[in-house]
Amino acid sequence: MLNTLEEHIKRRWADISADTAGEQYTPDDVIALIAEIIASKLEDGDRLLKIYDCTCGGGNLLFGVEDRIKEKVNRLTQTFGQDWNDALYALAKIESRFRVDSKIEHGNTLTDDKFFADEFDVVVANPPYGVDWKGFQKDIRNDKTQRFHHLPSVGDGQLLFMQHLISKLNGTGMGVVVHNGSTLFSGDAGSGESNIRKWMLDKDLVEAVIQLPTDEFFNTNIYTYLWVLNKQKPDERKDRVMLINASEKFKPLKKNKGSKRKEVDEANRLEIVETLAQWADNDYARVFDKEFFYFNKQGIMLTNVDEQGETFATRLKEGKKSLKLKPVKLDNGDRTLTEFIIDEVPNSAKWDDLKQYFTEDIKPFVSSLDYKEQPLVVTTEKAQYSFDNEQETLIKEVLGKQEALGCGKIVVKCSFKKKTKTKPENIVITVELTPDTQKDYEIIPYHRDSDENQAAIAAFMEKYITKPFEYLDNVVGVEINFHKVFYKPEQLRSVEEILDDISELDQQLKELEDSLLL
Repeated sequence: MLNTLEEHIKRRWADISADTAGEQYTPDDVIALIAEIIASKLEDGDRLLKIYDCTCGGGNLLFGVEDRIKEKVNRLTQTFGQDWNDALYALAKIESRFRVDSKIEHGNTLTDDKFFADEFDVVVANPPYGVDWKGFQKDIRNDKTQRFHHLPSVGDGQLLFMQHLISKLNGTGMGVVVHNGSTLFSGDAGSGESNIRKWMLDKDLVEAVIQLPTDEFFNTNIYTYLWVLNKQKPDERKDRVMLINASEKFKPLKKNKGSKRKEVDEANRLEIVETLAQWADNDYARVFDKEFFYFNKQGIMLTNVDEQGETFATRLKEGKKSLKLKPVKLDNGDRTLTEFIIDEVPNSAKWDDLKQYFTEDIKPFVSSLDYKEQPLVVTTEKAQYSFDNEQETLIKEVLGKQEALGCGKIVVKCSFKKKTKTKPENIVITVELTPDTQKDYEIIPYHRDSDENQAAIAAFMEKYITKPFEYLDNVVGVEINFHKVFYKPEQLRSVEEILDDISELDQQLKELEDSLLL
């Protein structure tokens, strides 16, 4: 009863004091699970166990883990914590006075680490979710401690805390960190978030990720995840990661506590810890080689083709990217430009006359031009050029005879050049024919061996890409997708059951109609 009352008082004080969005008081059952995971990896001994929480708040997670570890393992412990919230820091500081050699400091961990010279055996934390770091991004970007290998988006600092905690682990250290789902999959390949995940897996720091039930915390009903970190993984666990879907491992509360409607009771906690210890697949847990979570984001430059599979690129001389035209007339159906299709205006005295056409005629003509929507015809001294939408090809016409040039673009540009020492003010209009290209990318499974990986990319392209293309950059990303791994399709009813239901409804409707006619 005392523990329940103590938790209630701490939670209410923490909720009132936590004025930053995303700060979550860690409930007692989650603390117990974290402590069970850590204790399962410890042995009795004389060596001091140093435990650290970089966002300790009122201290409930830090001190709760310490108390439960001491119940399970015969070890001397010492706690270290830091928080920037005045009231929560005061709450933790008060409790630290009743503990042996506990050190609680005040300040922003990310910009002013009070334990910069220390390393720890165990780290735990429940850092704020979705809280931006705009206010101190200059300090983070100029940080000299080398804690931050990559920077996440400025809108969410969770993975900054993760990197900080990893930097505080000693050579055999371990940790359990609570995060929301964004740390698993936010950010595309090459983004700060993806690069942080890749760095963590490259260094083989992640032992497991555990999905907790929804409605576990007092002021949010989202899924939360425990990242289990370990710098001394057993040989059979090296370069491997376990995912545990514990979303159904809970007991409903008889009475809700705010948004908290569930708890991971003792029986389910022990089952989760045993699953992690067994390190084997079951119906809610799976072990993967870490590369399972990697993927190639292969950039390509596609060259579009016409109905006959031809591209204008084949018409160009080697090394050339376009064919420049010298038009005498442009016609898009709404507007025709003739005498103003010139590269330069040799006589600056004409500029006042030409300026109005540049602003009122030429510029709108070019800026609104879409050669696939408007019937643009480019006339040179020798030929006319246009684009055939139906065949998706450029057309060259000479003396009434048409020739298909392959899929391409008509690119028209105009610009105003200021007066120089040698040239007056002038309008420059250019028209050129280019291949029709577009950047794209393909997501392709990753292979650890570089030769195998490149072969897999080539095989994918040969199977799925039918247009001519060139390889662009390949970026390797990392995401951890619980839904993909543990997805269970909804069991659909049989056709017979559906037909029976329809028949029953028809009978009910008939009876209803009969009753209305009486």
